[in-house]
Amino acid sequence: MTEEQPSLLKASEIENMAETEFHHPLNPNSEIYLRALGGVVGFGRIGVAIARVPPGKESFIYHAHHNEEEWIYILSGRGVAEIGEREYEVEAGDFMGFGIPQPPHHLRNPFQEDLVYLMGGEKVRFDVGVFPRIEKRGIRDGDAAYLVDDSSLQNFWPVQEPDAG
Repeated sequence: MTEEQPSLLKASEIENMAETEFHHPLNPNSEIYLRALGGVVGFGRIGVAIARVPPGKESFIYHAHHNEEEWIYILSGRGVAEIGEREYEVEAGDFMGFGIPQPPHHLRNPFQEDLVYLMGGEKVRFDVGVFPRIEKRGIRDGDAAYLVDDSSLQNFWPVQEPDAG
């Protein structure tokens, strides 16, 4: 009997996986190389990847999710994690978790060696990403994603329920 979907990835297989280069479109200093693991073992609701940020580069952009929890575990190298309004130097063995609600967060590598970490999180159909420093939001609905300026948002829902009578 052959397995169509492997449940085990050996270290040698992971090491030989091609990295996917990604640059966040809203951060010109974003440069990250990813090895996506979750999909290979059949995950549909959880994303898991090994990420590598070269010296002098940043992961994505300072952000927070409305509907997706996520986490990071540092494997090697050092970095600076921005969580809320504070900065923390992080290194191998450090863990960060971002539940809901979550503070805005970001990771950058100002050091001379690669920063390598395992990251994961939920993959919900609908999510809103908030980018507070640039006053924008990313709205994902399935495979479509939209970028919206905070200044263009209009609340159309009444603040209080109208009286029924």
